Amino acid sequence: MKTPNKINRKNDNEENIVIITGLSGGGKTHASGVLQDLGYFVIDNTPPQIIPSLAQIVKSPNEYNKKLAIVADIRSGKYFNQLGEILDSLSNSGMHTTILFLDAKTDTLIKRYESSRRPHPLQGNNSLLDGIKQERDILYTLKLKADYVIDTSNLSIHDLSREINEIFNKKNPKHMKIKITSFGFKYGVPIDANFVIDVRFLPNPYWQKDLANKTGNQKEVYDYVFKQPGANEFVKKFAKLILSVTDKFIHENKRYLSIAVGCTGGKHRSVAVANSLKTLLTKKDIDITISARDINKKTEA
Repeated sequence: MKTPNKINRKNDNEENIVIITGLSGGGKTHASGVLQDLGYFVIDNTPPQIIPSLAQIVKSPNEYNKKLAIVADIRSGKYFNQLGEILDSLSNSGMHTTILFLDAKTDTLIKRYESSRRPHPLQGNNSLLDGIKQERDILYTLKLKADYVIDTSNLSIHDLSREINEIFNKKNPKHMKIKITSFGFKYGVPIDANFVIDVRFLPNPYWQKDLANKTGNQKEVYDYVFKQPGANEFVKKFAKLILSVTDKFIHENKRYLSIAVGCTGGKHRSVAVANSLKTLLTKKDIDITISARDINKKTEA
């Protein structure tokens, strides 16, 4: 479970620089991936001596990325001993830093190392247990300085993702991105789709002479598609289904959904339905992108 060590900060509005550290095998790699998904620029295996230089990225007025996550641990060897001193210096200079410390029980770490079949960085010619104990001793003071300590012993990767999101995704904890792609079945189904909708049950505008050369982006085709019995009801029910489970997806740390809407050639029905879905799914905590993959293909049938 997460055990936050509270620190009184002058500025607690944003974690501009996050230092990810902790025991080897504690979950630092996964934590850095979660922060990257939250918009942090992540740098791994960083010697502490270059952290002040990296911090200038955040200070630069022309730098677009104002959030930096740095993984610093005992892989830096003897240089790692200076990490605490360097972080104190940054704090004294007014640079806001947050230390995230990933911990785990010794028996859990042993199982993880046995599973990965990799040696501990401090193991050398000694036992794995010796390496873990030595690392705990080295990190003891840094753990006391940490803003947040997460014991990952009993956490799945999804649990750990949720813990980190609870800490760092303060601005929009329910944020989700949905991509809607219209396509033609004759050209293949998008391989990255989480949901595939087949709208070929609707009459095909292609067979209407005045609509054949138009697309679902044009009002005439859109109106034709949605005057068909069942069209509006189908799209509204699907949108309602998606909106009813977005919180569940976020709880499982799945913040990206891909919805593919298909008709025969990907020019008429699928495009119109995709546009309608975009309108129905657009909410303040959901970003929608839309693309018409096959709209420029030459033929429909």
